[in-house]
Amino acid sequence: MKMRNRYIPFPLLAAVAVVVCMASLPVLTACQKEKKSFVASFDNEQDVPSLSTFDVNTLISDSGITRYRIKAKEWRIFEKAAEPYWSFPQGIYVEKFDENFDTESFIVSDTAIFFNKKQLWRLRGNVHIENMQDERFATEEIYWDQKQKSIYSDSAIHIERVDRIIEGVGFVSNEEMTRYTIRHTTGIFPVEKPANTTDGDKEQSAKKRDDNARRFAPKK
Repeated sequence: MKMRNRYIPFPLLAAVAVVVCMASLPVLTACQKEKKSFVASFDNEQDVPSLSTFDVNTLISDSGITRYRIKAKEWRIFEKAAEPYWSFPQGIYVEKFDENFDTESFIVSDTAIFFNKKQLWRLRGNVHIENMQDERFATEEIYWDQKQKSIYSDSAIHIERVDRIIEGVGFVSNEEMTRYTIRHTTGIFPVEKPANTTDGDKEQSAKKRDDNARRFAPKK
């Protein structure tokens, strides 16, 4: 089943890649001697994180305006692994703001891994996505291939749109998710669509996104 949509916030993960790279360079440089003595005490360096950081809570600005928030309780870098990767074993949360610092969209999952050489993200466990068109996506696992500019999953997916709810298994999409295909649709359930959209409705939708973002954001 082919679907068209205007915007899905998966490129938010690009913000994670940028901020993590920039943030890690000075830390890795400053801790290089300490890191070597730490790793040397283990038999297999590949199994030991080169860097571990806890309670990450970062705001990212674009043209002087705060656009993103990234939260993670734990972030590990395994640069000596045969296939270097970053691990977020306690989950990751990425939120995008509008000019008024209201939530436009967010992504959250129980765990996340980024494979550096492959430029591949894997989000697993209670993956929830919401965008500014009031469309909500829920699945158990999603992959984002930055090299191929594609997003895909073999898991069941639940999509809530303004006019319908869609259930399916497996999908593939461009990385903006403006064009995507559900491999096996298991159900489409119509939802009564509001007759007219007013400014009050838009404010209510924005508040709902904020409420959902707060509900899914990691707690201290």
